[in-house]
Amino acid sequence: MATQETADNTVLESNAARRQRYEALVRDYYQDIYRYACWLTRHKPLAEDLTQETFMRAWRAFSSLKSQDSAKAWLFTILRRENARLYEKQRPELDDIDEHEMALPDAGHLEPDQQMEANLLHKAILSLEPEYRIPLALQVIGGFSGEEIGAMLELNNNTVMTRLFRARNKLRALLDGSNEQD
Repeated sequence: MATQETADNTVLESNAARRQRYEALVRDYYQDIYRYACWLTRHKPLAEDLTQETFMRAWRAFSSLKSQDSAKAWLFTILRRENARLYEKQRPELDDIDEHEMALPDAGHLEPDQQMEANLLHKAILSLEPEYRIPLALQVIGGFSGEEIGAMLELNNNTVMTRLFRARNKLRALLDGSNEQD
C-alpha cells in the first residue's frame, strides 16, 4: 500500500511540475505567438483562435519538447502548421478588412505618420514571395537567428541568410518605389 501511495504522489508531483513548466512557457511566449499569428492572418479574432489552438496542441505534445531553449521555435512551428491546417480544411470567407484592423497589435500607440509608415511596411512585406517573406517575418517578428529559421524551415543557414539578404533588398526597392510616388 505504501508503494502505491508513493507512486501516486510521484505522478501528482510530476503532473504539477509539467503544468508549471507549461504555464511558464505560455507566460514567456504568448505575446510573441499572438503577434506572429496577427501578422500571418491580419485578423485579430482569427489570430486569437490560432494562438489558442497553438497552445492547446503544445500542451498535448508537451512531452515531445526536448529542451526549453528550443521552446520558442517549437511553438512558432506549431503555429505555422496550425495556420496551414486552417487552409487545408476549407477556404475561409473573406471580409473587407479595415486598414486599422490589419495593423500589428502593438502599433496602436503610433502617431498617424508612423502608423502610415508601419502600414506601408506591412503591405510591402506581404507583397514579397513566401520564400522571402517567411524568413524575414520569423527574424523580425520572432527574433530568430538564421540557424533557428533554417531549422524551422528545414533549410541550411546559407540559404536562409541569402533569402534574408534578398528579402531586405526587395523590400528596400519596394519602399523606395513607393516613396518616389509621393
